[in-house]
Amino acid sequence: QVQLVESGGGSVQAGGSLRLSCVVAGGTFSNYAMGWFRQAPGKEREFVATISWYTRYADSVKGRFTISRDNAKNTVYLQMNVLNGDDTAVYYCAASLRDGQRDAGRYDYWGQGTQVTVSS
Repeated sequence: QVQLVESGGGSVQAGGSLRLSCVVAGGTFSNYAMGWFRQAPGKEREFVATISWYTRYADSVKGRFTISRDNAKNTVYLQMNVLNGDDTAVYYCAASLRDGQRDAGRYDYWGQGTQVTVSS
């Protein structure tokens, strides 16, 4: 059984930074493409970033967010800088055995989410 546990969410003022972490238990972490998605109240879940042998970002976070991974720690990170109110959402970590890319449907395992709230 594969489990993903996110941490690092919280409340921050606009312009601030947060770093999210996601630890994966089960399976072989290096085999997974990892992704971050987010869901704001009343909106659909949306792609944020993914990392496998390449990285990809949503246009809305490009230049502000950085995804990285540490295979020795079975952990993927999302460094979020220059946060604004549009970044307020529940952030989900996901793992894909199929090179998930931007498509949530291609991810096989999901965490429970961590709340990020940005205040002005």
